[in-house]
Amino acid sequence: MKYVGDNHALSASLGMDIEELRWFAALAEAEHVTETAARLHVSQSTLSRGIQRVEQQFGAQLFDRSARKLALNGFGEVARTHVLRALGELEAAEQRISAMRDPGRGVISLAFVSSLGSWLVPEIIGSFNSIEPQTTFQLEGGAADQVLDLVRNQVVDAALLAPRPADTTFDWVDIVDEPLALVVPENHHVAEAGRLQLQEVMDESFVGLRPEFGLRQIGDRLCAAAGFKPRMVVEATEITTLWGLVSAGLGMAILPRLEGPLAQGTRQIDIADPTAHRTVGLAWLMGRRQPAPVARFLDFMHDRHPTPEK
Repeated sequence: MKYVGDNHALSASLGMDIEELRWFAALAEAEHVTETAARLHVSQSTLSRGIQRVEQQFGAQLFDRSARKLALNGFGEVARTHVLRALGELEAAEQRISAMRDPGRGVISLAFVSSLGSWLVPEIIGSFNSIEPQTTFQLEGGAADQVLDLVRNQVVDAALLAPRPADTTFDWVDIVDEPLALVVPENHHVAEAGRLQLQEVMDESFVGLRPEFGLRQIGDRLCAAAGFKPRMVVEATEITTLWGLVSAGLGMAILPRLEGPLAQGTRQIDIADPTAHRTVGLAWLMGRRQPAPVARFLDFMHDRHPTPEK
């Protein structure tokens, strides 16, 4: 069986045996021929010949070999990245086709912004699986712009994110409204304020997510409405990292308000702006013909979060 990948996987000029690619991925992880051959239930000589054919297709040795050691080299690292991606795509295609052939079970691919992965994503999947126990979810985390691109390019079925995309090619359902707060070090001169206007801290240092993250975009808009652009001294990719940076005194941050314990050494202050919140929702391509499992999931989300009448 041969597979020719696209520019997200293997070069279109390479015809690869899928089983041998799986062998390569296993050997790249273990870096031990005897152990890998035993796990794959093939002989060492069969495994070695298969790996040699993979190397011939790539036109480079993928392992550094010595008498007693096998180590993935730089060429091998590049190959492994793309091989794993290709094998993952093939597995996803098999699962989705299987779901199309058997609508009683289903596979739903769902992207989400990273800050929702620890609470909202498990809650939604758990609720849906309680009524559709045979449904399988494939998850992909990332920044708001990245997960929207996954939906736009039909890599995933839908995405959980905030804010709502301005692009009208996406349909949308509101899920939850999160108030935002200004998080500051506990020894900051505004730390005891219960509420403040953002312009009161316009000269302060800020820490935030990178610009492609939806929360960063919302925070930037709040600051712009207050008449300034925040001076970012550190940009990160995780909200938990931002709490740590604030705790270390490196700056302040606009973050979803926490109801539980805060990170040590921090305080959160209400922002005196009625728009200081983020609306988290589900986005999917408008007009796309959805597989039956995805259609049921979208109906489920609509039923749980009906759009208010205007």
